[in-house]
Amino acid sequence: METIRLSKLMSEQGLCSRREADNYIKRGWVFVDDQRITELGTKIYPTQKITLDKAAQAQQIELVTMLINKPIGYVSGQPEKDYKPAISLISKGSYFDEDKSSPRFSPAHLKGLAPAGRLDIDSQGLLILTQDGRIAKQLIGVNSGIEKEYLVRVEGALSKKDLALLNHGLSLDGVTLKRAEVSWQNQDQLCFILHEGKKRQIRRMCELVRLRVTGLKRVRIGQIKLGDLPVGQWRYLQKHEKF
Repeated sequence: METIRLSKLMSEQGLCSRREADNYIKRGWVFVDDQRITELGTKIYPTQKITLDKAAQAQQIELVTMLINKPIGYVSGQPEKDYKPAISLISKGSYFDEDKSSPRFSPAHLKGLAPAGRLDIDSQGLLILTQDGRIAKQLIGVNSGIEKEYLVRVEGALSKKDLALLNHGLSLDGVTLKRAEVSWQNQDQLCFILHEGKKRQIRRMCELVRLRVTGLKRVRIGQIKLGDLPVGQWRYLQKHEKF
């Protein structure tokens, strides 16, 4: 059995992100078989037991995750020329405060905050930003199968055969897409439920069956729904909410 870098194994086990793991190791907050590990790059066997110090556990509890209803015209991640990132919308003034049990907003909540997944600049809807590497891995990790639901307004005719292809049978970049759930929501709007997130996937799928997308809105990620969160506003993910 081969040894594996401790930080990588911690990430794979969902304990934290690799960056967080290195930070915890440097602080002496990681134990392997009850032995404290402080050396970066340490390798262990996959069968060995990894535990976190109470200080690391306390720090994880303080990490925040935010839901934002991203408007069209904002990029999900790093700012691009002439466009602002969605994180720039987060402020005390844009907080959707209907849930009074949320923590009080602090500028510290923006430190290390990053999108867990993307939403195209010309799309709107639910975007998750988190400080927590465990949630990021859950949503965008290699093995993540969490459903994402979209309402997609289209123009063009769609036969039963092509609707079946949207559900299963299309390929992008030479790779067969995972099975989707695509159905009519009304006469000009489709509902897409995907289990993967390739770049501009829905728009490219629609192009393959000669449909033109005129509007795209993400309304759900796993069990978390956009609900009545207004465009351009955000809220905290509550402790009881799970993806």
